[in-house]
Amino acid sequence: MSNGQAAVFSMANIRSYKPEDWSQLWPLLHFTFAAGDTYAFAPESTEAEIHRVWVEVPTATYVATAADGRIVGTYKLQPNQPGLGSHVSNCGYVVAPQARGQGIASAMCSHSQAEALRLGFKAMQFNFVVSTNEVAVSLWRKHGFSIVGTLPGAFQHRVHGYVDAYVMFKTLAA
Repeated sequence: MSNGQAAVFSMANIRSYKPEDWSQLWPLLHFTFAAGDTYAFAPESTEAEIHRVWVEVPTATYVATAADGRIVGTYKLQPNQPGLGSHVSNCGYVVAPQARGQGIASAMCSHSQAEALRLGFKAMQFNFVVSTNEVAVSLWRKHGFSIVGTLPGAFQHRVHGYVDAYVMFKTLAA
């Protein structure tokens, strides 16, 4: 799709995860984590491990769907910390490789902020944005997130070796 068509994908294409979505979601997550370039999950993480961290632990999990119902993206939303830090949310996002560049991550970011506010969160923090994931860093900045910290050499990239990871933050409500 061209950039002009990217706006076609909207928050209306995003819904809550349902158990029957797992058969489509697992291959997408497995492919992404096995690549070893954007997430700290071990590339050999099992299906049960990923199901636990993406579906069972979060406050909510969402999927982005194409017009034909195929899952083209997903995100999870949860408190960044327990107790006195639980007013700050945390998200993780994944877009299917064949669906990148269509505005899906941007729509999920907007959706996640609205959902975080609806659920009572006051801010959102991304704990571990890999510095070489320039597309994500740029997109999160466009959505109002700031880099508030750099973790030197914190990510062991499969191609580039040890690279920095960023902590990014945005206040959602006063």
